[in-house]
Amino acid sequence: MKTKTEQQSLGKPAGFFRSLGPGLITGASDDDPSGIGTYSQAGAQFGFGMGWTMLLTFPLMAAIQEISARIGRTTGQGIAGNLRRHYTKGLLYPVAALLFVANAINIGADLSAMGDALKLLIGGPSALYAVVFGAASVIAIVFMSYEHYVRILKWLTLVLFAYVATLFATKIHWDQALRGAFIPTISWSSDFFTTLVAIFGTTISPYLFFWQASEEAEDERVDKHAKPLLRTPWQAGKEFSRIRADTLTGMAFSNVIALAIIFTTAAALHANGVSNIESSAQAAEALRPIAGDFAFILFAIGIIGTGLLAVPVLAGSAAYAVGESLHWRVGLARKPHEAASFYGVLAAATLLGAGITLTPLNPIQALYWSAVIMASSPCPL
Repeated sequence: MKTKTEQQSLGKPAGFFRSLGPGLITGASDDDPSGIGTYSQAGAQFGFGMGWTMLLTFPLMAAIQEISARIGRTTGQGIAGNLRRHYTKGLLYPVAALLFVANAINIGADLSAMGDALKLLIGGPSALYAVVFGAASVIAIVFMSYEHYVRILKWLTLVLFAYVATLFATKIHWDQALRGAFIPTISWSSDFFTTLVAIFGTTISPYLFFWQASEEAEDERVDKHAKPLLRTPWQAGKEFSRIRADTLTGMAFSNVIALAIIFTTAAALHANGVSNIESSAQAAEALRPIAGDFAFILFAIGIIGTGLLAVPVLAGSAAYAVGESLHWRVGLARKPHEAASFYGVLAAATLLGAGITLTPLNPIQALYWSAVIMASSPCPL
């Protein structure tokens, strides 16, 4: 129970920020380096005409993420834990396996983009940087306390404002930008519809469902006074209101940043004849001669910061999915020796992603097409 002073403080900006949790982190992690690459390609190839997609994805994201959060808080289990209770292993295990593979590829794409971004800023071997980022993420997750790590993830969400700053560092024709945001423009071409499906696939991603549900369950386990709402239904009204505010804030933040990236690349790249962007790092490099060093540096720093936020979320959601499927002890709040298998899967997903960056496989292309496939399937998994 919060004191009167604490309740009053929640009305202030700092207090409101402290009240946010899984929803904010989930929404911010959706704008990971691979997602930035997809939004950059959309802006570079189709200009402001893709801006309207963010108004369409926002209510879809908000709805499904709120449902996921409610499942976790109500049952005290994540998505996979509830699937294990109610469905067969024939459905559960393939879902968990697909999520693990997709997340490992996504981690590889993100680490690759982070390494390339740091190379653009300071020079040096991008592959080594990618491996170091992956190893640092695992060490931080495993050995840092849950409370401190969640606090760091929340503060890392602020790095996304780099893309807002980049937007205002770029010359934007706001009449065209607002028209693109509110008036749907459709190009009847395979490239347009492929990019459209990729935007949906990268914006409404399965790992987000698993992460937010599991983190709601995790927060409930950590709080000694909290119980699953199945056992304390009288708390549902207050908890669902908190979840809705947290989720709407996180998803709105995610979509605003995505829109800023589309607008920036539309104004700086598309308007200057640059239409083919294959990664977020390439987008940052392309910005430098057009929008200047300031925009380039902000964009590159944003890639690294969002990657540091997204990699733990991707690895964590994979570990929750596999661990809950196999009925292991799971949870970032547990010590490594208390949930060794859970942390083993988390480390394996991260290290596998880092390993992908050392192979000829292009993780950006693999992730792009996996996003297209997942968004095209009847069930987005």
